[in-house]
Amino acid sequence: MAAPLAVDSDLTQTPFSTTLRESTRRAHDRAHHSRYMRDLFNGDLDLTEYARLAAQYWFIYQAIEEAADAMRRDPVGGRFVFDELRRVPALAADLKFLYGEQWRDRVTPVPATEDYVHRIRAVAFDWAGGYVAHHYTRYLGDLAGGQAVRKLLAKAHGVEGPGALFYHFDDIDNVPAFRKRYKALLDDTPWTGAERDRIVTETLVAFEFNIAVLDDLVP
Repeated sequence: MAAPLAVDSDLTQTPFSTTLRESTRRAHDRAHHSRYMRDLFNGDLDLTEYARLAAQYWFIYQAIEEAADAMRRDPVGGRFVFDELRRVPALAADLKFLYGEQWRDRVTPVPATEDYVHRIRAVAFDWAGGYVAHHYTRYLGDLAGGQAVRKLLAKAHGVEGPGALFYHFDDIDNVPAFRKRYKALLDDTPWTGAERDRIVTETLVAFEFNIAVLDDLVP
């Protein structure tokens, strides 16, 4: 995994949601323009290759959502526990469609996914900032850029229900309003400057793990 970008300490004086967005912009762009995503959107990967990505999400989101359960009563982390975001049930339905009834016996994590899950378990179960870093990296991306993958699955493969449910947030009535609420929580939580820096660093780490997973999936 590549070393994360250095944190720009000047950004700690801005709203924290802006800090996270600006500090991770280049890492986000690298993930978006990774070879796997480029091949996926160019139509060079079939549904089987997409299924491998969905399988990695199964392992990743199990860890994040177990962390959410651990954080539920935390005075800071608990503010970022949103049951309407939970993806594991949708992923189970998707993997059943993509792999068949015995999907649990057929999905395996790539090495980068194993490392990613290990990191989540190391920092997100007893540190609210670590939980927020990994939660923010995945879920806000799913609500935004992930919708392009949803459209791709429908257009290129005719997959709109099971197989693509991961991208359906049916329990959120207004996604823009939800994203605004999430960013307000980031801004309103009284992080210290040192904690902001630490969370930004961990968010960059989370992006690097995501990039490494995509790299491991290149055929």
